Amino acid sequence: MTVSIYNSPQVLAFLEDAAGLRNTEGSARNKQIVFRLLQETVRLIEELDISDDEFWSAVEYFNRLGASNEAGLLVAGLGIEHFLDLRNDAKQAEAGRVGGTPRTIEGPLYVAGAPLCDGYARLDDGAEGDAATVMFVEGQVLDLQGLPIPGALVDIWQADSKGNYSHFDKSQSEFNLRRRIVADAQGRYRVRSIVPSGYGCNPLGPTQECLNQLGRHGQRPAHIHFFVSAAGYEHLTTQINLSNDAYLWDDFAYATRDGLIGEVRFVEDAPTAREREISGRFAEMTFDFQLRPALDSAAARRSNRPRALQEA
Repeated sequence: MTVSIYNSPQVLAFLEDAAGLRNTEGSARNKQIVFRLLQETVRLIEELDISDDEFWSAVEYFNRLGASNEAGLLVAGLGIEHFLDLRNDAKQAEAGRVGGTPRTIEGPLYVAGAPLCDGYARLDDGAEGDAATVMFVEGQVLDLQGLPIPGALVDIWQADSKGNYSHFDKSQSEFNLRRRIVADAQGRYRVRSIVPSGYGCNPLGPTQECLNQLGRHGQRPAHIHFFVSAAGYEHLTTQINLSNDAYLWDDFAYATRDGLIGEVRFVEDAPTAREREISGRFAEMTFDFQLRPALDSAAARRSNRPRALQEA
C-alpha cells in the first residue's frame, strides 16, 4: 500500500515555505502560482508513483527543451496554446462578444520589425525561383457589419517552399516572407508571395521526442500567419490554413479551425500569367478578416509574449 503524504499538514507547510508564502517579499501572484505548481507536482509524483529515474529524466528533458529553444513549439504541440484560444473564446462568448474572424495560435516564429508597405507587398525575395509557385493573396479588413476598416494593419509571415522561416533559417534574406501592410481606403490588402510548404518538428529535437512517446506525428499543414489590428478594434492573432493540404485537419499544433480555411485556386493560363507579369502556373487566394470592436485599450493590443527581434 502506497503511503500518501502530499496533502499532509507537514508537506503543505513545507510547500508554503518553498513558494515564499511565509514571507512578505516578492510577488504575491507568482507565489500563488508557484505554490499551486508545487502542489500539483508532488501530487502527480505520488499518485502516479513517479520513480526517481523518471523524475530526473524529466528534469534532463526540460534542460534540453530550453537549450533547443523549443518550449514554444512543445506548448503548441501539446495543445496548451490552443487551450488558451478555447478559454478566451469561452470567456468572450459568456460576455456576448461573438462574431468576427476566429483567433488561433501564434506559434513561436514571429519576428518584429518587418518592412511596412501601403496596400500591397511582395513577400518573397525571389531566391527560390522556379522551385516555388507564385501565389497572390488579397482581401479586405472589415467590421462586424461588413464595412471596410481603412488603415488596418495586416502583419503577415509564412514559411518558404521548404517549410522554413527567415531569421530562424539563416540561409534566407532578412525579413523574407514577412511584411506589414497598411490596408487602403477600402480596407484592402494585396500580396504577392509563394505557396508555403507545411513542415514538421525537427525529427531529432525534444518536441518530436515527446510526440514520439505519445505516438503522435509533428506535422503542420501549409499556412500563413496574420496579426490584424486597427484603432478601436480587438487585435486578431490568426492563421489561414491552405485548403487541400494532407494535414489540414491533422495539425499537430491544433491551429486549424472552422472559418480559417483559405481556398487556394491554381491557375494555368498563360495570358493571365503574363498580365500578372509572371510565367507558368500560379495560385490565388482571397481571404477577408472581420474585427470586433474593442471594449478597452488592452483588447486592441497583442499579448506581451516574448518574440524574436530581427538582428541588425
